[in-house]
Amino acid sequence: MTGYREIIDGNGRLYRLGETDRQLMGRSRRWMVFLPWAAMMAISSSEYAFTSAEDTLSEAHGWHGAHIFWLLGVWVFFQAAIAFPTGKLRESGRLSAKAAMMCGAAGTIIGYLALAYAPHVLVAYLGFSVFGGLGAGMVYATCVNMVGKWYPERKGGKTGFVNGGFAYGSVPFIFIFTNYMDVGNYGPVLVGVGIFLAVAVAATGFFFKDPPKNWWPAHVDPLKVADDPKVRRSLSKNPPAVKQYTPREAARTPVLYLMWVCLLMTAGVNIFGIAFQVPFGKEMGFAGGIVALAMSLKAIVNGTGRGVIGWISDRYGRRQTLTIVCWVLGLAQFAVFLSGSLGNMPLFLLASMISGFGGGAIFPLFAAMTADFFGENNNASNYGMVYSSKLVSGLVGSGLGAVVVGVWGYGGAFVLAGCIGLFTGALSFMLKQPGRSGSGPDVDAVPMTRATVG
Repeated sequence: MTGYREIIDGNGRLYRLGETDRQLMGRSRRWMVFLPWAAMMAISSSEYAFTSAEDTLSEAHGWHGAHIFWLLGVWVFFQAAIAFPTGKLRESGRLSAKAAMMCGAAGTIIGYLALAYAPHVLVAYLGFSVFGGLGAGMVYATCVNMVGKWYPERKGGKTGFVNGGFAYGSVPFIFIFTNYMDVGNYGPVLVGVGIFLAVAVAATGFFFKDPPKNWWPAHVDPLKVADDPKVRRSLSKNPPAVKQYTPREAARTPVLYLMWVCLLMTAGVNIFGIAFQVPFGKEMGFAGGIVALAMSLKAIVNGTGRGVIGWISDRYGRRQTLTIVCWVLGLAQFAVFLSGSLGNMPLFLLASMISGFGGGAIFPLFAAMTADFFGENNNASNYGMVYSSKLVSGLVGSGLGAVVVGVWGYGGAFVLAGCIGLFTGALSFMLKQPGRSGSGPDVDAVPMTRATVG
């Protein structure tokens, strides 16, 4: 058995030290960054590339245009709904990371088969929105929380990198669905894409492995982080949770609900942009290739922005970074509408990229912030509670967004989305770590208890 020791700091938090990543799983913990990243890329097309297939699916199946937006909205609902149950099953040991990923692979292929061959739109809702959404949600919840467990001392940048795959992995499929797929070949194209993505999810998930509870990297002493300037800077700006909160304990803190509301509003704005940028661009007279390029750039910046913003938040603080991101997201909605109304293609592309940056950055920030506030041991469940706000934001951003566009037009809808983003930025000032009275971590505390385990 691998030897380790347990340290309890001045706040009562326990750390398990002494075991290296190679001792625990036979390889570097970097594998638990790149494998989840690849899996996240594989599931991203269902959300970010879906509306690029809108015209073909509507024409081929005879579905009314509103069904396209509601199919996406319901997919997002189930993708978010499964996060908390997946976390609870994972943390209880009843569902391994590998098993969760295999379920995700099955949901992926079922979703694409439903889009290709559904005899009725209700079958598409069941296959794509329900089973496809549940599968993607299990992959998402497993991947995002996996990396935080293996990098508890610098989780922002790594979480952002993995989370970024959920956006830019869709780029080739945006072009395929926009420029290649048509009513004559949509069935084989969708089935081929589904098989390829399902195999990618299963292959990466086969190698997933969790670290032990309370694990901390052997080369970083949590009580002497001053010896490592990079780690000290990260922990001084984002102090570790004062203890490992259970979901029940986290649910008793007001900040959990405030995080839920903030993610609800920002995710709603992000999903609104994903769902309506393509039809808005087409209505403003931009060619299909330009609209596809704008959506691709949005997805690329959305994904890369997640990694960059995670690194920035490690250096300058999660909450401070979140405030700026919310304001950028809000202002970008005004810019998208203005540039489209003026027919200014370069400005439309730029505004689309900025909107993608802001919309993507919120998710790794909240994922890392949840671990900062409530600890890593139960982060899958705790983040599942925060992420459950996407249950509502998906329906609001896509389905209800269609209603708002129908009543107020694109102008009213984009202005409303922009105002929501700005308001959320102001609301984020109220996010404070529970249980900590000071502004920084008690990094130099003397351990209360030390135990050696053989």
